[in-house]
Amino acid sequence: MTDLFSLKGKVALITGASSGLGVQFAKAYARQGADLVILARRYDRLETLAKEIEEETGVKCLPIKCDVSVESEVKAAVAKAVEVFGKIDILVNNAGVGAGTPAEQLSMDEWKHVVDVNLNSVFLMSKEVGQIMIKNKYGRIINVASMYGVVANNAIPASPYHASKAGVVNLTRALACEWAKYNITVNAIGPGFFMTEMTEEALKDEAFLQYIKYTTPMGRYGESGELDGLAIYLASDASSYTTGQIICVDGGTTAM
Repeated sequence: MTDLFSLKGKVALITGASSGLGVQFAKAYARQGADLVILARRYDRLETLAKEIEEETGVKCLPIKCDVSVESEVKAAVAKAVEVFGKIDILVNNAGVGAGTPAEQLSMDEWKHVVDVNLNSVFLMSKEVGQIMIKNKYGRIINVASMYGVVANNAIPASPYHASKAGVVNLTRALACEWAKYNITVNAIGPGFFMTEMTEEALKDEAFLQYIKYTTPMGRYGESGELDGLAIYLASDASSYTTGQIICVDGGTTAM
């Protein structure tokens, strides 16, 4: 069973790895033995994380500055990863941004920015890494969607966030069907509220905490590490017959 969840000998590329869930995923995969390629725009944070991971786990960790909404930067980052490691076995499309403007006040620039980062980047990364996985006849792609790609909410005005994450959900299904013949699985994680840089302000608000308590059967937001088990499962050989699935880790919110 331990071997089934091992990632030794695998290379995992994680976007949005300078903070929040990206950092958690990187550390979880490193503890399972995977070598890492970590991408984000804030290179100084990536360097610090790479050094920490290498010292603590002994795996190799390559930091690359990359804006995942820019196709040329995505192509360059993937090429660099392959140059260094020779392959990419696991892709975690984690980069994302939030939204908080009422729909009737939303500018097209804000709409396009959220869609570019949350949805278009998932396609760009998957396309580039997918070509490598197709050649190798092996791959695990994990898209970080959101419970708000499955349901909406009446607490935060976030129409571009909802729309982009819903797009990730069905893009996951589409790629899973296209690439199953190449031994590539494509799945999505739908987190509920977790304490990250993007949610920190909201989760400090007492009224919002009461909203979470009311709408979440478990009565709380997610804690650090509570996504690790699923992320490892979907990246490992334990999930070899699991594809096209969207699994919400939300304390039961989408069950109501």
